[in-house]
Amino acid sequence: MMVFRRWTPPLKSSPGRAAALSIALAAVCWPAQAQTSNAVQAADPATPATASAPLVLPPTGSVDALERPADIARAREIWQRANERVAEFPRGHIDLLRWESKNPGEATPAPTGTQPAPLDLAQALRLSLRQRPELFTHADMNALEAGAVQVAYARHVRDVQRAWVDAVSARQSARQMSELWEATRTGSELGRRMVVAGNWSQAKLMREQLTEASAWQMNVNAQGEALSALERLAQLLGLWEANAVAQLGERLPASLPAVPTRPTPGAGLTDATLEAAVLRADPLLALQRVEAQRELGAVGADRRQVWTAAAEAALSAMPDPTTTATPPHIGNLSLLRDHPLARATRAEAGLLRAAGERRSMARQAWAQLQLRHASAQHAQAVVAQLQAALEQETLLRYNGMLQSSWELLASARERMQSLDTAVQARRDYWRAQADWQALLAGAEYAGPDTSSTAGASAAQAPAGH
Repeated sequence: MMVFRRWTPPLKSSPGRAAALSIALAAVCWPAQAQTSNAVQAADPATPATASAPLVLPPTGSVDALERPADIARAREIWQRANERVAEFPRGHIDLLRWESKNPGEATPAPTGTQPAPLDLAQALRLSLRQRPELFTHADMNALEAGAVQVAYARHVRDVQRAWVDAVSARQSARQMSELWEATRTGSELGRRMVVAGNWSQAKLMREQLTEASAWQMNVNAQGEALSALERLAQLLGLWEANAVAQLGERLPASLPAVPTRPTPGAGLTDATLEAAVLRADPLLALQRVEAQRELGAVGADRRQVWTAAAEAALSAMPDPTTTATPPHIGNLSLLRDHPLARATRAEAGLLRAAGERRSMARQAWAQLQLRHASAQHAQAVVAQLQAALEQETLLRYNGMLQSSWELLASARERMQSLDTAVQARRDYWRAQADWQALLAGAEYAGPDTSSTAGASAAQAPAGH
């Protein structure tokens, strides 16, 4: 039974009394909310920020002119001492520099404490959804509202997957670019010692220094890409504290998952059923199809034929579209005033465009997934393997004194560049996989990404000697 209560007007109060009441309510309610709201703390400028980890940049090389010996006797003394130092190691220059790098003046303390568990993709998605209440469906939603949430959810999952893939691959690439730079440093240091000993010219040393400078720039660029990718992922996960973002980087896996043996469209899907699956996955397209069927059912077939004939006549009468901007014209007022026919015509045309776009997206996304898979397999099974075998052959020839230290270092640099190319190819595959899964979940296909230029830029570095 409904109960009716008599309405009573509110008591009149002065502006001062209202302000006092508002302040009192804020004093009671706001402190409790502020203490428990992470978002309020993040948005408050007074919240103290945690100190970010200092950015460690690799040291730059030196281009200062080396001190040359004043006379022949001094030159012979330097040359003899350098060669005696190298002779203490079985493989000469390379072993000498490796020993020096492992025996610095001060020992570096080993990291202590347990490492956090790696953050996999499923955990990252759950963390991100805590900050996206609009992606939760509700019991009182209609079909249109639920479909919109489903599409938005599929987009969000794709964005998180791609951000996670980018962050993992960027950190791995940064590590490899750091190793590449270390190899060029070794060659530059060897060249410097050769100049001091009188066995090299300054021109040869400058070429090695240019190689080191190029590798230094690639190393710094890779670190910047890794930082940017990590920050993008942290934004999607709702992390705002600097130390939390740093911990996120430590929790990322060391590398991306291996590429499967062959790409698969999904359980129960074949090349012949891909387009149908993509059409069924879009909830908004299904609603649009029902609406178009209803509008078309309200108009007779003969009336629609009249519209089709009028449209064809207008298209035939229009001037050459390549030379004029005049659109086609229909002068039959009875057709234009038939509102059910107009609604049916627009609904049919809109449905045809939407269906054509979804089918095209299915073909493009599946083709891109296969192409990225083939590229990743080729980079890993062919290019990287050939570079590893070439480096091993170069090492054997170096041990047999058939090749120089600089040829060995150049081979190592080429192998690391090929490994970075394989990392980028694997990243592109998993990004394409995320796009394909999002399409099957109802989201749109944004289009193929351009392949990363990290491997290409590395390959353009000066090879040295």
